[in-house]
Amino acid sequence: MEITHDLSRNVFEAVVDGYTAYVSYAVVDGVFDVEHTVVPREIGGRGVAAALVKAAYDYAREQGLKPRATCAYAVAWLKRNPSYQVPPDSGE
Repeated sequence: MEITHDLSRNVFEAVVDGYTAYVSYAVVDGVFDVEHTVVPREIGGRGVAAALVKAAYDYAREQGLKPRATCAYAVAWLKRNPSYQVPPDSGE
């Protein structure tokens, strides 16, 4: 699955079988907040949401941003992936 990042819209997207899934985020004061994860029902259950959220938090990590989640899916994802909860080399 190809995931694209539209920096101008703060969105990570993937098109699967003609359906577009996306994660939208905001960056404020060094905090990267996944606000929404949207996967059409037709492509649900294939790991699309997990791949998009991971791509988003990988980007946040590369930028040295602190991860946060407003979106319920992203909250659960961060709990399952505790290594993403603090940026690497942050000293926290």
